Amino acid sequence: MTYRNRRMYLADFGMGFTGLALGSMLAQDGITKSALGNDQIAPIAPKAKSVIWVFLSGGYSHVETFDPKPALNEHAGKTFAQTPFANPVDSPLHKKRFRSVPAEEINVRDVYPTIYPMQIGWKKCGQAGIEVTDWWPHLGQHVDDLCFVRNMWTTDNDHAAENQIHTGRHRLDEPQPSIGAWANYGLGSFNENLPKFVVLGGPTRSDTRQSIDSYYLGPQHAGVPLTLDPKNPLPFGQRFEKQTAQQQAREFELIGKLNGLVGAEYPQDDQLRARIKAYELAFRMQASVPEAIDMASETEPTRKLYGLDQEATKVAGERFLAARRLVERGVRFVQVFPSAYGVWDSHQKLKENHTKLCASVDQPIAGLVADLKQRGLLDSTLVVFCTEFGRTPGLERRSGGVDGRDHHPNGFTIWMAGAGVKRGYVHGQTDELGYHALGDGHYVTDLHATVLHLLGLNSRNLEIPGRKRLDIDHGQVITDILV
Repeated sequence: MTYRNRRMYLADFGMGFTGLALGSMLAQDGITKSALGNDQIAPIAPKAKSVIWVFLSGGYSHVETFDPKPALNEHAGKTFAQTPFANPVDSPLHKKRFRSVPAEEINVRDVYPTIYPMQIGWKKCGQAGIEVTDWWPHLGQHVDDLCFVRNMWTTDNDHAAENQIHTGRHRLDEPQPSIGAWANYGLGSFNENLPKFVVLGGPTRSDTRQSIDSYYLGPQHAGVPLTLDPKNPLPFGQRFEKQTAQQQAREFELIGKLNGLVGAEYPQDDQLRARIKAYELAFRMQASVPEAIDMASETEPTRKLYGLDQEATKVAGERFLAARRLVERGVRFVQVFPSAYGVWDSHQKLKENHTKLCASVDQPIAGLVADLKQRGLLDSTLVVFCTEFGRTPGLERRSGGVDGRDHHPNGFTIWMAGAGVKRGYVHGQTDELGYHALGDGHYVTDLHATVLHLLGLNSRNLEIPGRKRLDIDHGQVITDILV
C-alpha cells in the first residue's frame, strides 16, 4: 500500500511536468504559451520572472492594517444612518457585488449598523506618506517600495473566499484552476530540478485544496507543497528505510523503461507522459529540494532580518526566507501561507488577535522585501500580499459580540511590490467608513490578470479547447499601478 501511495503521489500531486522540455525551450526563446495560437494578441514582454504570493487566511481587517479610517473613531457608536455619509447598506453596490449562500432575508453579515472604532493608531509612512497602522512598524519602513490596491472586492462572505481569491470563482460555481496553476501552465521552467509552482505552509486544510489546484489543466500544473525539514521536504519523496541511492536509482530507471514501453504504444496519452515526467522530476528533486530549503548556509544577519531568532516570527520568517531561496533557484510561483487556517478571522477580540498576528508577520515580510531588494531580486520578482476579504466597519453583535468585526467582501486592501509595479503608490479607495470599494473597484481576477500580465502572459490566450471561461475569469489588468 505504501508503494502504491508513493506512485500515486508522484504522478498526481503536482509533479507531472508534461511538456516540460518544450516549455523550457520556448521560454528560453522568450515565448510563452499565452503567445501561441492566437494571432490577435501580440506576445507580452514579461517584467517579472517569479511571483511570491503571500496569503493570510481568515481575513485581516483592512481598516486596521493598510486602509485606516479615522471616521470610524469620529463616529464610533453611531449607526451608519446617523453619520453625514450615505448609508453604505443602501448603496446599489451592496447587491451588485454581494452573493450570499444563505437567503438574503436571513443573512445578517456585512450589515451591522453600529460603527466600531479602530483598535490601533496609524501614521503616514515613508516619503510617499502612505497611511499604515501601528501594528506594522517594520513594514511601514518599506512603504516606498510597496504598491497598495485599496479597492478590491469579492462576492463570497464566508471562508470559501479563500479559494475564490485564488481561483476567481464563487463556491456555487464550477471550480477553476488556481492562479499559480495558470502561471505554471503558461510558463517554461528555469530549473528542471525544481517544480515551477511550490507551496509553503499550505494548503491550510483539505477544503482549501482548490487554492493550489489545477483541475482541467492537469495534475502536472498544481502546486507542490514542501515542508521546511531538509531531511524530509517531500511527502513520499524519501527512500525507503535501508534502500540505497543506487537501488532507488535502478527502481526509477525500471519504472521509466516500463512507462516508456507503454508510452511508445500510446503516444497520445497525455496522462502517461505526465506520469513519466513525474518520476523523472521526483528523482531529480530529491537532491535539489533539500538544498533549496536548507537555511543552514544563511548568515546570522539574514536570519535575524527575517526574525528566525524569535519564537513569534520564526514560522513566517522561515517560510519567507525559503521563498526567497526558491525564486533564486528559478521557481516561478511560490505560494506562501505564513499563518494557519482562519487565524485572522477576528469575530471577537480583534485587538488581541491582530496585535499578536501582525507581530508574527510584520518583521518577516519586511525582511523579505528588504532582502529581495538588496540582492537585486525585487526587480525580477513580484510579491503579492493578500487575504480573502476585509472586516466590517460595524461591530459584530452575533453571540453577544462586543469587540470584533465580521467578514467583509465589499471592499478590502492588498499590496504588491517588485517587478513591474509602481513603488510608494496607492491605487483606489474605499468610502469614508471603509465599506465599499469605490469606482469600478477590482474583483479578484483583476489581480490575477495583473500578475499574469507581469509574467508575460495574457489570460485570454490561456484557453483550453472545450473549456469556455467566463469574462470575469479573465479580469482586467490594473494598468494604473504598472510602470
